[in-house]
Amino acid sequence: MTTLKINKKDYTVDADENMPLLWAIRDLAGLTGTKFGCGVAQCGACVIHLDGEAVRSCVTKVKRAEGKSITTIEGLSANNDHPVQKAWQEIDVPQCGYCHSGQIMSAVVLLRENPNPTDVDIDNAMSGNICRCGTYPRIRHAIKIAAELQREKGK
Repeated sequence: MTTLKINKKDYTVDADENMPLLWAIRDLAGLTGTKFGCGVAQCGACVIHLDGEAVRSCVTKVKRAEGKSITTIEGLSANNDHPVQKAWQEIDVPQCGYCHSGQIMSAVVLLRENPNPTDVDIDNAMSGNICRCGTYPRIRHAIKIAAELQREKGK
């Protein structure tokens, strides 16, 4: 048995230490907002935060997460009111929506590290997140809106 701290709550799961964290989160803890995309850390659908770092949960082992703080899309905000979530909603970014929990989690880290990113900064930071529907222009626009919302919130 392993205890994982996910979204500030302890989950005791019966998981092998080498199990991908994605499956412990989805199948054992029952938090299905984090998506399985490729299984080889190439698409970004499974991005979560591990002690604040954006990681691909499909290739991160449970043993790496023990004793650390895990944040999934469900734990990003209590009311879907994180600036990135608000920006996503404001301009209706998702088309099919499958990749967007990973997109949002990556964008949150980008804006924490670079609160005023250029188009190039956004493209570089988000290049590991694939959107099959091609909503990249809306993703970039939403990140800029979120950056502005964060600046306003900080005032």
